[in-house]
Amino acid sequence: MNSPENLARLKNIKCLLLDMDGTFYTGNHILPGSLEFLAEIKKKDIRVLFLTNNSSRSANFYIKKLIKLGVEKPFLNVLTSGQAIGEYALKHFPNQRVYLLANQIVTDEMTEIGLLIDNQNPEYVLITYDTELTYEKLDRVCYFIRAGLPYIASHPDFNCPTEYGFAPDIGATIAYIEASTGRRPDAIIGKPNSLMIDQAIEIVNQAIVKSEIVELTTAGSQNIKSTTNESEATTTMITKSEIAMIGDRLYTDIEAAIQSNILGILVMSGETDRQMLLESTIKPDLVFDTLFDIVPYLD
Repeated sequence: MNSPENLARLKNIKCLLLDMDGTFYTGNHILPGSLEFLAEIKKKDIRVLFLTNNSSRSANFYIKKLIKLGVEKPFLNVLTSGQAIGEYALKHFPNQRVYLLANQIVTDEMTEIGLLIDNQNPEYVLITYDTELTYEKLDRVCYFIRAGLPYIASHPDFNCPTEYGFAPDIGATIAYIEASTGRRPDAIIGKPNSLMIDQAIEIVNQAIVKSEIVELTTAGSQNIKSTTNESEATTTMITKSEIAMIGDRLYTDIEAAIQSNILGILVMSGETDRQMLLESTIKPDLVFDTLFDIVPYLD
């Protein structure tokens, strides 16, 4: 049962980090109440950043998918664990060659952001949710991991929600690799890792600063020169007490909220059922059947 104290925390929320698979839609079908939820959120001037561990597609793919499902601006904002692992790699393995286990669309996205992909002579290994997986790919990635190269995974999810139930996700690939090589990833970047939440918060606050500077410039009082050093544009920066993570998985979405010290809201529209919730040691702050059920408590 949701406590009055945690329900009251919803009244202070200014930004929602919103999971996608199993929370907003399943497969190619939007979940009931999702668009109505966004319509109400827009009235309340609450920001939304879609945050998905599904690294099988690029951010642009997900934005196009959201548009097809009826989502409009200002909600076409997505951060994937693929983007997050790419940024991590650029920071921790600069100018190094990578073996990348990924779909072609994600490989193209990684190339665009500057990763040096070399599947013949790599210096480290990145794996994402590869739905174009072949035995040849598994053989090669195990070879390089067995050889001791640094090994990073985009996220830990075992299953991906679909219209027919669940499909094996990257967690199953990680288990396969471990069975063959005896190694677990050196780092897993997506939810529940706080690194991805920190990236999300930074993206949201950068957007706030940029929009405020544009407004100031439009009013003729300031030129756009910087997005970081304008005191007038930092008064509404969002803090962790004003952010909530909404998702359908305990071990990723809710654990991410716990690790990042933000409000964690579980929706029962995806992977987690009542028995799983009862037996889990990972406890959400709030539980709702659907996204739309949250609306009455936001004001």
